[in-house]
Amino acid sequence: MSKKPSYWNTAKNYLSKKDKVMSSLIKKYNSPSEIVLSTRRNVFFSLCKSIIGQQISVAAANAVFLKFKKKCKNNITAKTINKLSGHQLKSCGLSRQKVKGIKSLARQTLDKTFNPRLIPKMSDEEAIIYLSNLRQIGRWSAEMILLFAYNRPNIWPIQDIGLLRAISKNYNKKYLPPEKYVSLLNKRFSPYCSVATWYLWRSIDPEPIQY
Repeated sequence: MSKKPSYWNTAKNYLSKKDKVMSSLIKKYNSPSEIVLSTRRNVFFSLCKSIIGQQISVAAANAVFLKFKKKCKNNITAKTINKLSGHQLKSCGLSRQKVKGIKSLARQTLDKTFNPRLIPKMSDEEAIIYLSNLRQIGRWSAEMILLFAYNRPNIWPIQDIGLLRAISKNYNKKYLPPEKYVSLLNKRFSPYCSVATWYLWRSIDPEPIQY
């Protein structure tokens, strides 16, 4: 894992001044050993984990991922995946669609029709569109990759159930919170929506997610 993003402390100060709720959350989850947004700097690994975790609970995703990691002999790379059969991957607990998604990702990585090195030069929206061209990767998954693999500072994943639940809880809104209010918070927290998202997630689950 890498160190916290260079913008982290600046973002905390900015958000604390902009919003009382955010200021309270930052104080609550701030400590010398604070767990912050970090990255593995391994986009292929993160994409595999994102595909595996779709539409199942965190606990179930972790269990499947452990089997998947073992099947890859702790070496989750495009070359390793390409050598495994669909049956071997399915035996980890993966659905047929997820197997197809991971196999397709491996092929596109190897033939360079998908090149993650291009992403740092793209805007957030360009990167989301580029990632969404991959099988089994939609907008939410692409945003998670930008947040966790690239540590982009201004990602506001409005399709994320956890974020919407956290907004409802902390701002006393019904669930689902009104779109206009979610948009208002987006403007208020920019250009550090990723950090705001991180602290809102902490308010409903102190255990951080990592892709």
